[in-house]
Amino acid sequence: MFNQSVSIIEFSNLYNILTEVKSLFIFNIRNYENSVIFLNEIESKNIEIINSTIIVNNNNHPLFSNNKINRNNILVIDKFPIKIEILLDKINTHLIKQKYNFQSNLNIKKYNLNLNSRTIINGSKELKLTEREIDIILFLNENKKPQSVINLQNKVWGYSFDLETHTVETHIYRLRKKIKDKFNDEKFIVSHDEGYKI
Repeated sequence: MFNQSVSIIEFSNLYNILTEVKSLFIFNIRNYENSVIFLNEIESKNIEIINSTIIVNNNNHPLFSNNKINRNNILVIDKFPIKIEILLDKINTHLIKQKYNFQSNLNIKKYNLNLNSRTIINGSKELKLTEREIDIILFLNENKKPQSVINLQNKVWGYSFDLETHTVETHIYRLRKKIKDKFNDEKFIVSHDEGYKI
């Protein structure tokens, strides 16, 4: 969900440098010969770039004026020489800011889910959630089909022999009750024969 990537546009020297030290970072790195190829790829493959950094080599790059790109996603690296530690710090700082902003504003149905404060908000009402409740909501939201108790047990809790299926059902029941009590919403998590769904 929070896979971050760095797209390098018209800057093959930087790409070559980062490729040599790719073991130092945990983000994916992509190289694009020009911005047209980059824009075509994100459109044709429907690539999500909300939580990604786009590196360009000048402040006048045409991507700044493209309405499909958020200017906050763009990082300009234009002062050389630059130490590799400083370069990686700049990239990591940019990615951290993006991740924080992304996690502060996830829209699920009519709610805003803030992973940083572990709250779900609708209008002026706000409900505090546990980490497990957040995990349940994220998992159900990512999967458009109903998810069985066994699947929730395996994917959210991680498979363990000592976890009983009623533990999962109890968590779901409590989460649904909290949302009903706070927001008067009985349809946020819906129960189907096949399992649970948001």
